[in-house]
Amino acid sequence: MPRYEYRCRSCGTTFELNRPMAESSAPAACPEGHDDTVKLLSAVAVGGTAAPTAGGGGGGGGCCGGGCCG
Repeated sequence: MPRYEYRCRSCGTTFELNRPMAESSAPAACPEGHDDTVKLLSAVAVGGTAAPTAGGGGGGGGCCGGGCCG
């Protein structure tokens, strides 16, 4: 289930809620009981390496991976 981050406009508390995507924009009360909250945009960092694509860029052939560039 996705986790969404919210901020209370009344007290400034930032908090997170796990809720279905269909409820992501539904009102959320802050832990202090205030109802004036706003959903924050969260940046997601994804680590790891990408799988090679059909065009070659993974080093196993294709242009520049197989030595065709001069």
